[in-house]
Amino acid sequence: MSHKAWAWFEANRKQTLYGGGAVLLVSLIVAYFLYRHNAQEVAASEALSKVTVPQMIGSGSRTGVAEAYLKVADTYPKSGAGARALLLAAGDFYTEGKYDLAKAQFDRFRREHSKSPFIGQALLGLAACLDAQGKAREAMTAYQDVITRRPGENVVSQARFALARLHEAQNEPEKARNLYEEVERTDPYGPLGPEAGMRLEELKVKYPKLFAVPAPVVVAPPPTNTAPATTNAAPLRIVTPK
Repeated sequence: MSHKAWAWFEANRKQTLYGGGAVLLVSLIVAYFLYRHNAQEVAASEALSKVTVPQMIGSGSRTGVAEAYLKVADTYPKSGAGARALLLAAGDFYTEGKYDLAKAQFDRFRREHSKSPFIGQALLGLAACLDAQGKAREAMTAYQDVITRRPGENVVSQARFALARLHEAQNEPEKARNLYEEVERTDPYGPLGPEAGMRLEELKVKYPKLFAVPAPVVVAPPPTNTAPATTNAAPLRIVTPK
């Protein structure tokens, strides 16, 4: 069997060598890109840490922090650390009250990092920016989008609570009640569950009819002794031939 294999190799020496060389070349290219990707991730993480550490030990001033995050995001746009830097920049703009800038960065994150595990945070941030700008109906649509697209994520409770608050402000207490009840049920030990319970108590005072328990419907059993039904139909007569 080994003689046959060697004979095949001798007959196809050129093709085999070319094929082996091609496989080796592809392997080297893949290894190079993996190495470069890992090196970029390390460099991006180091750059990001240089922004966050001064922020933690500083005097509380956030001037220029968002811009520093954006520099990391622009320098390492394909890295995980770069994506986090972009999200942090958006959050920092929001904290500073620069809602237009924050919304632009949240929207950029949505476009450039749609597969990121943090996409739910970006969608919630977009809704919060619209909310902060007083665009209630647009914000309500955006919060509902978070609830629909990111089921099971922790951002859903935040979106439900914010949406309930907007429904309450829009004089839609029944929709607000339903959302508060859902938050209370799904986040009983988190910060929003108890808060939702308090809002429900306030709604109960303002709209007691929303929480009124309907009276049970009693269905009378059918009567047991009933007279045979009367009919106006003519009696049936069977005539036999003589």
